[in-house]
Amino acid sequence: MHLKGLYQFCGMAILVAIFVLPVSAQMPRSNGSNNFGGGNNGTNPNNKTNVKKDSLQHRDPFADSLTIYYRFFDSTRNRKIDSSINDYYSRLPMGPNFHTLGSYGAPAQSYSFNPVMKAGWDPGFHQFDIYNFTTENTKFYQTTKPYSELAYLLGSKAEQLVSILLTQNKKSNFNYSFEYIFSNTPGFLKTQNNSHNNFRITSHYLSKNKHYESFFIFISNKTAASENGGLRDAKKLDSLSTTLNDPYSLETRLGRAGTATTNPFNTTVKTGNTYKYSSFLYKHHYDLGQKDSTVTDSMVYHFFYPRVRIEHVLKFASSSYSFSDIAADSTSYAQYFNFKIPNNINGDTIMYKDSWTEINNEFSLISFPEKNNQSQFFKAGIALQNLFGTFDTLTGKHSFYNIYGVAEYRNRTRNQKWDIEAAGQLYLNGLNAGDYSAIVSMKRLLGSKIGTLKIGFQNVNKSPAFILNPLSSFPVLNRGSYSKENIARLFLQYDNAKIGWKLNAEYFAVNNYIYYDSFLTAKQDASLFNVLHISAEKKFKLSRHWNWYTDIHLQQTTGDPPVNIPFFYTRNRIAFEGNFFSNLFISTGIEVRYQTSYKADGYSPFLGQFMNQNRYSVTNRPDISAFMNFRIKSFKSFLRLENLNSLDTQNGFKFDKRSFATEQYPYAGLWIRFGIWWNFVN
Repeated sequence: MHLKGLYQFCGMAILVAIFVLPVSAQMPRSNGSNNFGGGNNGTNPNNKTNVKKDSLQHRDPFADSLTIYYRFFDSTRNRKIDSSINDYYSRLPMGPNFHTLGSYGAPAQSYSFNPVMKAGWDPGFHQFDIYNFTTENTKFYQTTKPYSELAYLLGSKAEQLVSILLTQNKKSNFNYSFEYIFSNTPGFLKTQNNSHNNFRITSHYLSKNKHYESFFIFISNKTAASENGGLRDAKKLDSLSTTLNDPYSLETRLGRAGTATTNPFNTTVKTGNTYKYSSFLYKHHYDLGQKDSTVTDSMVYHFFYPRVRIEHVLKFASSSYSFSDIAADSTSYAQYFNFKIPNNINGDTIMYKDSWTEINNEFSLISFPEKNNQSQFFKAGIALQNLFGTFDTLTGKHSFYNIYGVAEYRNRTRNQKWDIEAAGQLYLNGLNAGDYSAIVSMKRLLGSKIGTLKIGFQNVNKSPAFILNPLSSFPVLNRGSYSKENIARLFLQYDNAKIGWKLNAEYFAVNNYIYYDSFLTAKQDASLFNVLHISAEKKFKLSRHWNWYTDIHLQQTTGDPPVNIPFFYTRNRIAFEGNFFSNLFISTGIEVRYQTSYKADGYSPFLGQFMNQNRYSVTNRPDISAFMNFRIKSFKSFLRLENLNSLDTQNGFKFDKRSFATEQYPYAGLWIRFGIWWNFVN
């Protein structure tokens, strides 16, 4: 596709959107005056209630705008709906600092050192975490009108992503929301289909007297990811332009001929991983405190100051993790993976599966030292976690438990110049006895022109993932006794919004690090090693309409640890941006990502784990994409031409000079994506 033709197409799309597309509402505006309620879940320190006027109930029903904001679960900060268009990745679950095994939805890994900083029980499967709904990334909304977001993305090879958000305040003190994301990528190689289905339902209720408050979260994640083990011979990619012409015709290490399909609606996995997770969480509390009232200009304001809170959190979750191959080829397994399977299985189905049920009850007492500052509190609690695991027929069903204590202190000063957060968790008895996690951070507003500075320390002592336990059905050859991992992290964040600078630094000290060193084995490094990561973000205004966005990352390890990360990673966007014709916002330009050569981790499809290797280096061209984004009121559209760096002019004008994620896992050539995002106020 010629660039001239591309811009003609984009221009026509803009004109159509201006004159044809109906627009149902103005873009939402954020107003922090409304709040979720009392205690540390609200931002109004006085818990003020006006008995004669309710802004949520008495707005003009014919108004074409709304007041909406949200906060993350267990957070006290109100946030605005993002209406920007300059960063395409803000609309995707996966950020630009992650790479996959060749296509969206495939196993993903960060370019940075990113260990699991969580104590306690861990099934051990994290390669799809970036795509999933979690309790931590759940948003609770507050809105004056029903609000909806619809999104649809269509890419090459019938790639598609559908996203839906519906939220509404039935009353001023009760909100519910529904979210759904479906993505499917057939891929450009055999047995490369990846499908994700994610549901989330939430509700929030606050009693009229502000004594009782509840939060409900239901999450369902399903991942169906086919595994091909990489190409048998990646060098054959060089001959595609003259012979095969289609990477789909190349043979892969897993998956037999005739079992692969490019149907975008096919979510059946014949060779690969199927992960399912669903959870029900209900958090509620009752507050004891003081009442007060005041009268001004014939208006009565009622106040309630929580002083002691009794809180209970109930969580019920079920999950299953499986790898299956309906037509296992013992020859391929032995040749490419050094995996010897029983002779009677050749050509038949093999399966490894762990299933879990979790019931968690947590009881806490929370104290508010100052009645006029509900953003300051102490919390202490204890929890009982019951676990029920089902493995293969040899090990059967097993039950476990954990008893752990929690403690937390938060203080956001009333002048909002100091934020202090400290939290700890200690496993007292059970499966993961001795595990702990602790984090403390302080944030200081240095001044409106100077910005903010945040420093913190985090330390986790955690048991090995359960996949390494002898009871697990997954084929780890050296399962057994591993020591607890200990990871300490020191971090610093500086943000100056006035000049557009963001600086971050984090320093890791790791002991007893557990990693995978082959398709079927794990190892533990008992030595202490360090990882330093420094990053900077900046927006440079080149002219009235031209902007340059840059992210720069520097990383370094000490000694010779089993951690391979690029020393230098950067992402840059040069964009023509502006507001034209009153309601038209445009951002178009070039995006370039680049990382220095490094020994990228391999991948074990049987265990679902990235694995350390030291024989193959990834040396790619800079990744180049062209983009055209625009917004007209509440309608947004994105057009991207990705992997322009794969252009090869030696064999004509073709995009077949592919980059690699790791050995035998190539990326696609030219990839086109088109997406729309639309907000509605009902």
